[in-house]
Amino acid sequence: MNRVIKVLKPVGSGKKSIDRGRALVTGGAGFLGSHLCERLLADGYEVIALDNFHTGKRYNLAGIARDASFTLIKHDVIDTLPMDLAVDEIYNLACPASPPHYQADPIHTFKTSVLGAINLLELARRHNAKIFQASTSEVYGDPLVHPQPESYFGNVNTHGPRACYDEGKRSAETLFFDYSRTYGIDIRVARIFNTYGPRMQPDDGRVVSNFIVQALRGEEITVYGSGTQTRSFCYVDDLIEGFVRLMRSPVAPTHPVNLGNPSEFTVMELAEFVLDYTNSRSRIVHRPLPVDDPRQRKPDIAFARQHLGWEPKVSLGEGLAHTAGYFEALLGSRRPADQHSGRPSARGEAAAL
Repeated sequence: MNRVIKVLKPVGSGKKSIDRGRALVTGGAGFLGSHLCERLLADGYEVIALDNFHTGKRYNLAGIARDASFTLIKHDVIDTLPMDLAVDEIYNLACPASPPHYQADPIHTFKTSVLGAINLLELARRHNAKIFQASTSEVYGDPLVHPQPESYFGNVNTHGPRACYDEGKRSAETLFFDYSRTYGIDIRVARIFNTYGPRMQPDDGRVVSNFIVQALRGEEITVYGSGTQTRSFCYVDDLIEGFVRLMRSPVAPTHPVNLGNPSEFTVMELAEFVLDYTNSRSRIVHRPLPVDDPRQRKPDIAFARQHLGWEPKVSLGEGLAHTAGYFEALLGSRRPADQHSGRPSARGEAAAL
């Protein structure tokens, strides 16, 4: 049964002059979506955020809720969208992105990736809108090629507990490129590598938020496996810049584009860095490695560097300063706010790792 779209503010009500047109951001109340909405508003767009609030939070949008060019719609992308929702650009960020959240209802997760993609592609087709798909480095699975270029097809498990997300995103990529070839739709597909920053949820199960929250609470720091597995951590502001550059590129790439930070750290290095940075006395404990957890993850961003002029600027130390400040405010029952005044300590510079 289709759910009724609930518009929390009439579309276009009291809008200011628009320079760039109207953008729809699905998953707009989420971690990445809320940052993207702010960026697009600052760049002169009228912005419509759509979210079912399964994982998105209204308070993420508190800073722009009263902006005359912003509209929030409560809706699930797996349900039919009104074809009169006229937009110039669509950013599809709708899907739980952390293992505990996407595994909680794996069938809905897969539907979000596949049915949501179809609904949004049909909307783009109707209005001749440019459309962006937030894909993921998880499409590479547990990679046998390192670092991972866009040409690598991956080493994936189609029936494991992570497959609802991994295969859902792979299917969405297929739909996007088939719609482009069949109908000439202007598509942009980004494969996102581990991203962190303010507005992550403290219970989302991702390694950066896990470690910071555990350290701030004085709990044991949980490292799965030996901790020698590697990740590459991209700060949210850098990633949003990559989104915007990819969407505004005059020529649409004919393949997905990696967006992430190629600086690589082991999970143990990150744990020790967080302990040092937060001055926490928490101890590190090891737990069994989850099924299909990748052993290494590092993006090859040569294409983004050459064709988008993009590469990350924020160091891990600086990014963790902002992120830890956010979680300190959140866990201290103060109003969540981006902490952009933090500075890494002398002992906490990423270069030391």
